[in-house]
Amino acid sequence: MVEYNGGIFVLDDKYYMDLALDMARTGIGYTSPNPCVGSVIVKDDQIIGTGAHLRAGLEHAEVIAIQMAGKNSIGSTLYVTLEPCNHYGKTPPCTKAIIESGISKVVVATLDPNPLMSGKGIKALEDAGITVEVGLLQEEANKLNQIFFHYISTNTPFITLKCGMSLDAKLATKTSQSKWITSGKSRLDAHIYRHTHDAILVGVNTIIADDPSLTYRGELKASKLIRIILDTHLKTPLEAKVVTDTSNPTWIIVGKQVTKEHIAKYSNVRVIQMQEECLDLIKLTKILGELQITSILVEGGYTVLTSFLELRLFNQIVVYVAPLLIGGKSAPGLFMGDGFNLSDALKLKYEQIKLLDNDLKLVLTKNISKE
Repeated sequence: MVEYNGGIFVLDDKYYMDLALDMARTGIGYTSPNPCVGSVIVKDDQIIGTGAHLRAGLEHAEVIAIQMAGKNSIGSTLYVTLEPCNHYGKTPPCTKAIIESGISKVVVATLDPNPLMSGKGIKALEDAGITVEVGLLQEEANKLNQIFFHYISTNTPFITLKCGMSLDAKLATKTSQSKWITSGKSRLDAHIYRHTHDAILVGVNTIIADDPSLTYRGELKASKLIRIILDTHLKTPLEAKVVTDTSNPTWIIVGKQVTKEHIAKYSNVRVIQMQEECLDLIKLTKILGELQITSILVEGGYTVLTSFLELRLFNQIVVYVAPLLIGGKSAPGLFMGDGFNLSDALKLKYEQIKLLDNDLKLVLTKNISKE
């Protein structure tokens, strides 16, 4: 990362891009539906400007760094974690600002999959005579914006399934006791996912049984966490917290059999009525994508989790495993239903394994190469 040359420390390209990635991470949970982007401007081995995109509608990382560098930008090198935009949106194109600044070289971690971009930003810079290099720390940059990349490529939300369970994969006892299987440290870690996702989704049975608030209770989140309730027959109690508490939006998804008169009782929430009697989760994700929900954290009980798993409708699974053995044939587990044959079983890939107090945190994704 840092080279030592004749008594002088020389910072290399990787160091500067690492710094740009750190800048980008400050926007996690704030920039939706935009990506997280960081930038660093260097001239004569000195950092003269840094920037991060902090919220949708605000200036982009490159522009902030250029403003900091001022006239010193002439002849400098810009390190940026994502291809600079080349179109007008809520802000002018970053390529225009880069060209006008006099920057002579741009190092880009990864390309922007947005159809409005697809290399057009790179081409605009090269056409202006700027040297462009692409691919430095690309894997790290892609991971940073996995939610944005999935959403912009599919127009459907990135879906995370999250649960806490015992060592024998039980989500609760046979009498439905589930508070608390995992440790306080695990629950605190799990709460961070409410900060990084646009919406949280549960089934109506969770609302009836626990009356949860389904809010992010930290001080980090810039936008409101949308609460999505799967409620085919609209049984959500009118006195439930998700109905009476208007600090965060609540969307209730119902089947076509629910009457307009019944829906009218829920004046504090948004009711989305599907065209089928049974909720079609694949159609629902498309609807939510059209409504600019870029990511969903599914925290439902075993019925909801099983529905998503059976459809392979997820991007990652986050599981907190407590060193407990609950047992019981009727105790609900992570994956119920009829299950798969071994040849069709869901094959997953470990992305993270971490010890939290005495619990084990596992982050898994679908192992596409073996599906």
